[in-house]
Amino acid sequence: MRIISGDKRGIHLQAVPGTNTRPTTDKVKEAIFNMIGPYFNGGNGLDLFAGSGNLGLEALSRGLDYMIFVDKDRKAFQTIKENIQKCSYEDHSELYRNDAERALKAVAKRELKFECIFLDPPYKNKQLELYLAFIDEHQMLTATGVVMCEHDANTKVPETRGALVLVKHELYGTTGISIYKREEEAHEA
Repeated sequence: MRIISGDKRGIHLQAVPGTNTRPTTDKVKEAIFNMIGPYFNGGNGLDLFAGSGNLGLEALSRGLDYMIFVDKDRKAFQTIKENIQKCSYEDHSELYRNDAERALKAVAKRELKFECIFLDPPYKNKQLELYLAFIDEHQMLTATGVVMCEHDANTKVPETRGALVLVKHELYGTTGISIYKREEEAHEA
């Protein structure tokens, strides 16, 4: 697992020890960034269920200014911390050991807006629609922002959730990728 492109291209990242975390493969990661970028002109990101921090670190390397990483697993938290240090992104990131619902509530209180939100929950977690509803309700996306959901290929994702509209949906083996934008941006895409 490595940073594929951008400022930190080629840096190898640590994987989370054990079998509790499912890393996003380089092939799927490249496909994700081709759908949502591939590069950014600044902005903030939120990486929920961050695992190793793979997606959030890739987004920083590709031009986001700042990333908030969240994972409740102790081993994942430590791995993200090490990967942030490896990429020298300490000044461009925050890291929290917390569950996704609490983290979303904390971020909403800060009234932060994001250019990119990564939702990559464990496949058995069937709450994707709840997270999307919360993001929509609290208007957490910038006007041009995207929510990237990685999920089991068999998961049925909603076409819309409030003002969020599904703009892309692709399958890669057992992995599904769904991209949401705010309604006004989805019509312009």
